[in-house]
Amino acid sequence: MTTMTSPTTLPPGPTVPRAVQGAYALTRPMRGLRRLKDRYGNAFTVNVPIFGHAVVISDPAEIKQLFTSGPELVDNLEVNLGRVLGPRSMFALSGDEHKRQRKLLVPPFHGRRLAAYEKIVEEETVRELATWPEGRAFATLPSMMRITLNAILRAVFGAEGAEFAELRELLPPFVTLGSRLAVLPISKKGRFNPWRRFERMRREYDAIVDRLIAKARPDGDDVLAMMLQTRYDDGSGLSRDEIADQLLTLLTAGHETTATTLAWAVERLRRHPALLTELAEADGKLLDATILEVQRTRPVIDLTARQVKQDGFRLGRWTLPKGYAVLVSIALIHDDDAVFPHAATFDPHRFAGARPDLYQWIPFGGGTRRCLGAAFATMEMTVVLRTLLRNFTLVPTQEPGERWHSRGVAYAPAKGGRAVVRRRNTGGDS
Repeated sequence: MTTMTSPTTLPPGPTVPRAVQGAYALTRPMRGLRRLKDRYGNAFTVNVPIFGHAVVISDPAEIKQLFTSGPELVDNLEVNLGRVLGPRSMFALSGDEHKRQRKLLVPPFHGRRLAAYEKIVEEETVRELATWPEGRAFATLPSMMRITLNAILRAVFGAEGAEFAELRELLPPFVTLGSRLAVLPISKKGRFNPWRRFERMRREYDAIVDRLIAKARPDGDDVLAMMLQTRYDDGSGLSRDEIADQLLTLLTAGHETTATTLAWAVERLRRHPALLTELAEADGKLLDATILEVQRTRPVIDLTARQVKQDGFRLGRWTLPKGYAVLVSIALIHDDDAVFPHAATFDPHRFAGARPDLYQWIPFGGGTRRCLGAAFATMEMTVVLRTLLRNFTLVPTQEPGERWHSRGVAYAPAKGGRAVVRRRNTGGDS
């Protein structure tokens, strides 16, 4: 890859003012990207609020090049989720600091630790499924939110307690407001605006975390205890601010997106009765492939981004100036027939016996900034769906697929992943 200064070469794109492009992006997020691709090709330039001047890409070779480029060339956006998750969040850090903290936070969410968390997820799923009504339609998203929130709280903090109950009450509205503020160009200035409410919630969260840190057992096996025990190479530990921001990142990123994908899974499965029959008779490999296909066809996060740090950065056909954002459209590459044949068809069998290419199937982003909790989320989705299908029959429907609905950062099924279920006979071969 050459990095010498070269004349800027940008893909084509709309020329209307930033405010107009921003309004279009907010009101027609998915459809708008597809229309821009139809008009300009698989790379185009936009100018939108928050990101500013940006190049949107969906070509597999260019995505791979972006994800494998070093942080001296492309790195974290200057305006990032640190606005809502805190300046010590993984989403806010760059370069060596990001690498250093990532190294510390990987162990709690991989290997043997995942097996220990499976029991927690199954217990929370069984508890929630006991409340499900039979024979009438209901939205599954609220249930999935409760399952994933309770599971991540228990994994992070261990046993339940007063603080657990407070966080269970605080986090849903906190996450909802933060998700909206993350994508809206609202200034923090002014006495009466949503940021004031968000900051009050953040102070409440910090006070709860301070109490939990004071109570934490040094020999515990929950994530908080491991964070308190962990050490950098120089022997120093994580600061209180680092712990608070990283915990908030884990609690929010490990909650809403997983729950939303589970609601989409219910929505997809009810419209594919033959697959439901197969799942009842197949081993776990088909369920694994189904989860991959749900994430391909219904990615809950549409964009993953980098910012150009060196002038004249060569990216495939283009030469980008310093400061430009590069936005990878997850939906556009997932919908590309050249990458996934018959991409519009929901077909888990495309992943049977094969793992996806992680530069093409990218619901968790990619490269050094790929989602830290991807393995945890995958385990969680597997356990929840396996438990659901073991205990209930999902009644198929011929209704049209649910529309995409923006919740801020994530895209959810507009009707909440509605289901009609019948409880299986527990005395049978469920």
